[in-house]
Amino acid sequence: MKGRVRRDEAAVDPDARHVPVLLAEVLQALAPKAGGRYLDGTFGAGGYARAILDSASDITLLALDRDPTAITGGADIVAAMDGRLTLAQARFGELAEEAQRFQMAPLDGVVLDIGVSSMQIDEAQRGFSFRFDGPLDMRMAREGQSAADLVNEAEEGLLANIIYHYGEERRSRAVARAIIEARRKEPLTTTKQLADLVASIVRGEPGGAHPATRTFQALRIAVNDELGELVRALHAAETVLKPGGRLVVVTFHSLEDRIVKQFMSTRSGRAPAGSRHAPVVSVAEPTFSLVSRGPVAPSEAEMRANPRARSAKLRAAQRTEVPARAAEAALTALADVPDPQPRRRP
Repeated sequence: MKGRVRRDEAAVDPDARHVPVLLAEVLQALAPKAGGRYLDGTFGAGGYARAILDSASDITLLALDRDPTAITGGADIVAAMDGRLTLAQARFGELAEEAQRFQMAPLDGVVLDIGVSSMQIDEAQRGFSFRFDGPLDMRMAREGQSAADLVNEAEEGLLANIIYHYGEERRSRAVARAIIEARRKEPLTTTKQLADLVASIVRGEPGGAHPATRTFQALRIAVNDELGELVRALHAAETVLKPGGRLVVVTFHSLEDRIVKQFMSTRSGRAPAGSRHAPVVSVAEPTFSLVSRGPVAPSEAEMRANPRARSAKLRAAQRTEVPARAAEAALTALADVPDPQPRRRP
């Protein structure tokens, strides 16, 4: 099953890690129909993919995952679906190109479950988790810059901004400064080295998340360009969904939810109300209509059974007949790390 993990990975019930979050709500929002063509941009272990394919007859599904391990692990599911499931290694920001490549466009629905996979968390060699000592890697696609490269090569201001912007760590400057001092003596190459270093700077709360949670989150988002991929995926979905097709996104972090909320809000034609001091702002015709006015949260029962669901939010929108718009610079800016600012002297 899907197995996405909420950002606070400490104290997760091991029996709950492989349960897809908000599964019933995702299916309700997606409303799969017989003979429809759908895309799961974050296959993971296949939880949503199985449920979508089982929900109605003759559904075909294209599933993407940037992690080669997920592609290998999904081979049995592909075989069991008798040609109705295609699994491809690709980033979900590339979903429009992949839908065209596999002749799946236009689509009846797109599902995105934004978060790190439990399979990645559980494998110490992937370096995503401080629960296991392993190489400081964090690369979902197993290529490109690693977390070790970032912490050992980036300058202090950039590290501080990454940790603050992506991790919302209030002590980001102190953590960045400690990383710089530590790497002068020896490179930081393991998850334990970094977790212990951050724990020496950030105070943990009794019964709360590990002090390194926010720093690890920030580095993972930066290494994998997770927010940039989300922005590209939202714009791509707009281009390949047919009128009446639905976009369903599950997020686990406020930064992700903010991007999805702004995209769906502006694309559904919502604008600030005018007044005698500020006239009504004209907006383009809506390319989406909202399926629900606000985010859908897990039920109390699901949160009790699966603690990692606590931070999940689902937002959904339905495609109109209006042509897709150009990408929004304002939305892209939400995914970018601000340029390092010089430290103010007291």
